[in-house]
Amino acid sequence: MSYKRYWLVLAIVIIGSFAVLGGVGRKMISQAPPIPDVYTTDGQLLFTGSSITDGQGVWQSIGGQEIGTVWGHGAYVAPDWSADWLHRESGILLDRWAQREGAANFAALNSDQQAVLQARLVREMRTNTYDAATNRVVISSDRAAAYRQLADYYAGVFANGRKEYAIPQGALTDTARQKQLANFFWWTSWAASTERPGSTVTFTNNWPHEPLVANEATPGAVLWSIVSFVGLLGGIGALVWWYASQEKETVHGPYPARDPFVGMRPTPSQRATIKYFLVVVILWAVQILMGVITAHYGVEGQGFYGFPLDRYLPYAITRTWHLQLAIFWIATSWLATGLYVGPAVSGHEPRFQRLGVNVLFVALVLVVGGSLAGEWLGIQQRLGNLWFWFGSQGFEYVDLGRFWQILLFIGLVLWLVLMVASLKPALQRKSEDRSLLSLFLLSSVAIPLFYAAGLMYGQRSHLVTAEYWRWWVVHLWVEGFFEVFATVVIAFLFTRLRLLEIRSATRTVLFSTSIFLAGGIIGTFHHLYFSGSSAIVISLGAIFSALEVVPLTLIGYEAWENLRLARPTEKAPWLANYKWPIYFFVAVAFWNMVGAGLFGFLINPPIALYYMQGLNLTPVHGHTALFGVYGMLGLGLTLFCLRVLQPGRPWKQGVLKTSFWCLNIGLVFMVVLSMLPVGLLQAWASIEHGTWYARSAEFLQSPAMQMLRWMRVPGDIVFALGAALLGWFVLGLLTGHSFSNENPEADDASLSAGKRSRQTLVAR
Repeated sequence: MSYKRYWLVLAIVIIGSFAVLGGVGRKMISQAPPIPDVYTTDGQLLFTGSSITDGQGVWQSIGGQEIGTVWGHGAYVAPDWSADWLHRESGILLDRWAQREGAANFAALNSDQQAVLQARLVREMRTNTYDAATNRVVISSDRAAAYRQLADYYAGVFANGRKEYAIPQGALTDTARQKQLANFFWWTSWAASTERPGSTVTFTNNWPHEPLVANEATPGAVLWSIVSFVGLLGGIGALVWWYASQEKETVHGPYPARDPFVGMRPTPSQRATIKYFLVVVILWAVQILMGVITAHYGVEGQGFYGFPLDRYLPYAITRTWHLQLAIFWIATSWLATGLYVGPAVSGHEPRFQRLGVNVLFVALVLVVGGSLAGEWLGIQQRLGNLWFWFGSQGFEYVDLGRFWQILLFIGLVLWLVLMVASLKPALQRKSEDRSLLSLFLLSSVAIPLFYAAGLMYGQRSHLVTAEYWRWWVVHLWVEGFFEVFATVVIAFLFTRLRLLEIRSATRTVLFSTSIFLAGGIIGTFHHLYFSGSSAIVISLGAIFSALEVVPLTLIGYEAWENLRLARPTEKAPWLANYKWPIYFFVAVAFWNMVGAGLFGFLINPPIALYYMQGLNLTPVHGHTALFGVYGMLGLGLTLFCLRVLQPGRPWKQGVLKTSFWCLNIGLVFMVVLSMLPVGLLQAWASIEHGTWYARSAEFLQSPAMQMLRWMRVPGDIVFALGAALLGWFVLGLLTGHSFSNENPEADDASLSAGKRSRQTLVAR
């Protein structure tokens, strides 16, 4: 069967989408908010643009997006510093002007007087005084006084600590660096409230919502949200129409009577991947522990059940580790699966492949351990000016220092070399699975390529530049091409089990990849609506992020097909051995629909994200999509590879069954009992009062909100139980207690190979 049409469509989608993403991104960076020198109206220099960039570095070095947010991106316990500064500065100015009118404060004035002063505030804050010829911004003496007052306030927050924000005492004590941090906060607020030249909206498209300065949702945000709704419905209709028009064919041939992997001996490099999967479980366990501590900081900001944990592991560190470990263990499971699948699909073990797998493992351990230690030292301000290279960069999901980032990139390149070496013989054959192999290779190349996007900004790069390239890594690397890679891997595993036909699998994977990337690549812009971008980002992000949801329309069909594959028959009872690995793939389909689809689209339209950015509806999507989809996929791939590495020997499936349901039920409880209601109440507060209030200590520390945060505990306990059981089961594959002696399907050769695999693993 020829797949030329599918490849042509895929090529058009990729080339066209990246042309748009790159062209608009270049324009976005060129039109980023300027970083000016700031003068008062009497000609005094208040601070320089260079000190603003220095302040951005200070913010990054102490945790950056892991301690509050800027322009809505980051952590959720401390305030959004842009919105917080903007509201506090507005309040200071209104009170100063009211006092000149003889009132005690702004609240003491009557409504007519308040309206006059508020109109003055809007003119004061929104008027752009930037002079490009001199790179200067001129502000009034009143704004300068407000700046000094707020600089002292924030210096106290970071020097003395604040429990409500989970900021420990001594987080930042150097007075010069405190002033630089204040300069950066002022600049992010200025960009959020000052109108872009030639426009009536601010550099951040009027985000955050702040009624005092007339920051309201733009007409474009409303219009393009409506268009995205219509586009979503149209896309769903078109996909369903296309699917209904296709001639239905049997995608399953007769199941083999015997497990195809029984009797096959794993190659040395395949056996060497076992330790990767053990590391996956270990990193996952540590990540869960960091998540528990991070969540607890929301209710007890400077301790853990009375113990002053923030002295040793402050919130900024635990959250950094929580996110970094998630990336590490999920990526490790996928990379290890690739190393296993390469020789499996080609039937070829390249020379020195086992050595390469072991070297890559050592590099992985070095990067994980070194980066985590560096992040602790950097956030604790113990690395001096080396924080960017060896500490934490301060950007969510790409926190690890540049040195560790480069090492990880080199490791990914080494992984790609190992993949190409193992796949080369299969690619040279003119076989039926050549197209699937080609897509496998393409997705493998994309993994190191798109991670390299994180190297495109430097220590002193503009925030807009860093945000643009950061989302290339988070959206295109993690959510994009890794998903394509995983989809191809699953197809290969199922075809090797003879549960799917090569022709049907190839056509399905090529089609689903094209339709997913058609929305996913340009859909990257939905993360950048309010990050110093122009209006075109809103229109493109709204439309194409809605199209990302379209493929999820048929996700129920995918889940049902996976369930059918997991059910043993009288002629193929061996399928029972693969039931729970496949059930994890079913969970991926479910959470793809709920986490990526339902909760993703809840916050994706511009009008929704305008009020919800930086609120707890984002981690609702994050938990259900990152763990629900990619985490479950990583666990499913891990179990699948461990299964085929020792085929034929039945597992004790009771522990796996309990673990599976605990993980899924625990995740449901986390979301429904705590994160979702917290996020919805925050959204209400943001719409009614403004972004600053939804993130304020006054709101988040209220009794009702605290109770909802405590409601995380039941879900966390159930989820942790599921993780512990899965860890116990994987350990049992090493010790033998997870195997059942009932009705063994393996022959003597496979049993001996399984025994040798365990002995080899113990020796290593």
